[in-house]
Amino acid sequence: MTACRLEPCIKLPLSEEKLRESVDKAKDWTLMHGISKRSMKNYSKDQVQLLPFTLIPSSFPQKPFLIVKNVQVLLNQLIHKVAYDKEFLTNSLKSTIQTDSFTAKLFRIYETVYEEGFSQNISLGLLRSDYLLHDDCKIKQVEINTIAASFAALATITSQYHKYILGELGYTKEANERIPENNAIIGFCEGLVRAWELYNNTEAIILFIVEDVTYNISDQRFHEFQIRQLCPKIKIIRRSLTSLTLEEVKLGPNKELIVANMIVAVVYYRSGYELEAYPTEKEWDIRLLIERSRAIKCPSVQYHLAGTKKVQQSLAQSSVLKKFLKDETSVARVQEIFTGLYTLDFNEDGEKAIEMGISKPNKFVLKPQREGGGNNIYNENIKTWLSSMRDSQERTAWILMDRIYPPLQKNYLIRAVEDPSLEDNFDLLEVITELGVYGVIIGDSNNIIVNKQVGHILRTKASSEDEGGIVAGVGALDSPYLIS
Repeated sequence: MTACRLEPCIKLPLSEEKLRESVDKAKDWTLMHGISKRSMKNYSKDQVQLLPFTLIPSSFPQKPFLIVKNVQVLLNQLIHKVAYDKEFLTNSLKSTIQTDSFTAKLFRIYETVYEEGFSQNISLGLLRSDYLLHDDCKIKQVEINTIAASFAALATITSQYHKYILGELGYTKEANERIPENNAIIGFCEGLVRAWELYNNTEAIILFIVEDVTYNISDQRFHEFQIRQLCPKIKIIRRSLTSLTLEEVKLGPNKELIVANMIVAVVYYRSGYELEAYPTEKEWDIRLLIERSRAIKCPSVQYHLAGTKKVQQSLAQSSVLKKFLKDETSVARVQEIFTGLYTLDFNEDGEKAIEMGISKPNKFVLKPQREGGGNNIYNENIKTWLSSMRDSQERTAWILMDRIYPPLQKNYLIRAVEDPSLEDNFDLLEVITELGVYGVIIGDSNNIIVNKQVGHILRTKASSEDEGGIVAGVGALDSPYLIS
């Protein structure tokens, strides 16, 4: 299927001289402002390298951009209500937890703390809802992330970079008018600070749960630095689930979470969304202990479950939306951005979806209940996978989604040089873009305390790529240049 085209924000290609001059400036600006990671090939705590980024911002239609920016508070509200509805979570996930061990373990933790009674009823959600344009420039949601929604910091800096580079190319006025303000990092960090304030203990700390080896270090650290600017008295510590021990992590007499002899007000997960973060039962015991505590979790286990693919598939039904969003206007606005999501359960709908996927695999994406990218199935492989697990319970851990073919445009993708013998690391490519919108929500089972949209990110990749991980080096950081 062929997608329609968008014109780049400036005339391309650039002359050889202008291109090389611009790339040199771009590399220095982005590296000196923190658009960087630690190398996965030559890891060192003393060195960082460029994260992939686009030389210029990518064109993006203004109308769909504003539609999804304005609908984010409804999506925040929807996820919050879902997270606090045990019956809905249980019914949505009953087939998934039979076949997906990771979701099953999360659900057991949820059931345990639900039955014991939550020590902390407040949850903090730092969310990112991801979208692709249809070839007719409508916009459809790909997924919503409720745990470790990344790049709020680097998205903010990328918007600043693109204003700089367009100015260097002679388009200062257009850059100021067409690149929207983006304060995602401030929004996320204000959410973390507000949760810390709600805990109401000025001596308490914020705990970041991170990977054993963190490559995406700049994005994570900028959160810490921004929190310090907003509230200098807050102390932040970083731990991985594997480094924490049951001797170091304790519950106090009033269910306080105590780590390294300090009371934790907020636990912010930048890891813990995939099975590899839990190599032994000890890590699951730590996760349960954290959930039993009075610390405010981002996300709480019920928020984590509310972000699963299977729950998103359940929400695609209009009757379900009406349960959580009471007025028809809100339901219609959310329905407008949902794409087709289909269950693979052993029922009539599931059989119909299996037939659709096998007969027209290019029209769909097959998605497992896994986070972190690189797990989806495309094209003829869908037919193979669906045929092989048609009679297996395994299929219930997957969903089928309508495939979206977004419009193409040209842009230069710039990457770090891993091989010193290669002089060039930029190409003018046919690319497609994925928009992410960030949201912050804080509340409990009865009240929503904070609910706002706080910023956005554009992630761009070559149109020939199926997956688009930025840290993995496939996708690139980008900004929208709004067009009418």
